[in-house]
Amino acid sequence: MVTVPTDGSPAAARHLGEAAAAAVAGDGPAVLPTGPGEDADPALLGPVDDAVAAVVTTTGSTGVPKAVLLPAAALAASARATYARIGPPGRWLLALPAHHVAGLQVLLRSAEPAAVMDLRAGFRTDAFTAAAAASGAAYTSLVPTQLVRLLDAGGPALDALRGFTAVLLGGAAADPSLLDRARAAGVPVVTTYGMSETCGGCVYDGRPLDGVTVTLEPDGRIVLGGTTLAAGYRGAVSDADRAAFTGGGFRTNDLGVWTDDGRLEVLGRADDVIVTGGENVAPALVERALLAQDGVREACVVGLPDPEWGARVVAAVVGDGLDPDRLRATVAPQLGHAAPRSVTVLDAIPARGIGKPDREALRRLLTSGAGS
Repeated sequence: MVTVPTDGSPAAARHLGEAAAAAVAGDGPAVLPTGPGEDADPALLGPVDDAVAAVVTTTGSTGVPKAVLLPAAALAASARATYARIGPPGRWLLALPAHHVAGLQVLLRSAEPAAVMDLRAGFRTDAFTAAAAASGAAYTSLVPTQLVRLLDAGGPALDALRGFTAVLLGGAAADPSLLDRARAAGVPVVTTYGMSETCGGCVYDGRPLDGVTVTLEPDGRIVLGGTTLAAGYRGAVSDADRAAFTGGGFRTNDLGVWTDDGRLEVLGRADDVIVTGGENVAPALVERALLAQDGVREACVVGLPDPEWGARVVAAVVGDGLDPDRLRATVAPQLGHAAPRSVTVLDAIPARGIGKPDREALRRLLTSGAGS
């Protein structure tokens, strides 16, 4: 196995893409991508099974680092299933960090060398627009925060989005109002659900890709399996993490339901559920109600300790000209016991990785009384 450092530059991303493609084809060693300023954990180095093409580190939604073993066959199956769903093989534009599984998949799926944004100064809508115009790429992959910024920019940025055959959207839950806005503007957005343990997205627009299985346990826990499944973890992980790979599947920490038209709806993480006054509250349902209100661009809901209720539901929102008391009063009738006890307006929701809300950081922030 070889370590392949990335620093946000196109040259580093292209080098990773070449090394990873060789590993998948069996013409080179497995790759361990590292992000800007990161050093490879010595515990992750060393020989791996010949079937493994990449070792991707992830914190998922828990913040606990893990290293996931991705077989060449699983990565290849993911690429084939993606094209079977979204269109013929084509060129991709990389707008995500290359060392994350979603970025690595953009590099591997591209039918010719991927166009790569320079992310050393962060994601910029003007840079995305220019890269899309120059590349002629058919596909790209974004997180919701990036899509919001591009839609807000409008003009050439929106034209660039409309020019893709498909825009995959994952990494964090996408609010239905954002999807409605994008599709109404003519953006061919496709929502994805998955994780490093499934070679990235394996459920598109609520439907499993070919070769992917989705089952729900009695409590709603999502179990994923099939051809895109990782081979397990490497390094220091807990027994509970290892046990997640059981029975030929991966037992996620997410809760879901099947909709009436047979699509998987992800309700959020099981450990994010807030128990208030003996009632269970799924933050995602509260967040959707808030995001449906005029002017709300982002929302995140957490539980804070409460001596009477056990936990109280609180919300943070991002937007312009928002009145937190009015927001709470507006959503309270439809949410009942799930209504937030307070709403705080922030300039930005704490995030980590490629756009996942950092709920623990938000709890600390709200406990300190920050915001308005």
